[in-house]
Amino acid sequence: MKVILIMLCFYTVSFSANAQAKVITSVNDAGDVATYELDCSVKFQSLAKGLRYNITRHEFKGPEMKNSYRLLLVMDGFYAKTLNKEMTISAVLNDGTILEARKIIEDDGYFDGACTLRIKDPQALLKAAIDKIIVHAEKDVVYSISAQNKALFKKNLENIIKAR
Repeated sequence: MKVILIMLCFYTVSFSANAQAKVITSVNDAGDVATYELDCSVKFQSLAKGLRYNITRHEFKGPEMKNSYRLLLVMDGFYAKTLNKEMTISAVLNDGTILEARKIIEDDGYFDGACTLRIKDPQALLKAAIDKIIVHAEKDVVYSISAQNKALFKKNLENIIKAR
């Protein structure tokens, strides 16, 4: 019984360690912008069923040394016909904060399922968790985020913030 319990614990620890994405670092040719992003070469990280993501940080060298954070959301199989020229995607945090992005619709009237949310305060996003993602279309599509995916998202965001 103890052996099975130990094996189960080992499997859980190894699975959670392998579940987080590796951070890829790149620097532009001029050497003034460094980019840190999750490695999605094999697969994107999953936030909810049918909703994948990537986190990117651009670090600009110069007097202000500012960072720019972006959250790319990709909705699988989401090709909704819309009546508007733009669509709004909202990330609702558990503290009530809402991050929004407006996506310009393709000329054919279809939303391709990908958008980028700008993260103004990544430390605040680490403290609060994303409860749900809402795609406002003819009918709102709501993606609820599980506790396990919230924890993994926070770990990946923390790795992007700390990357050097």
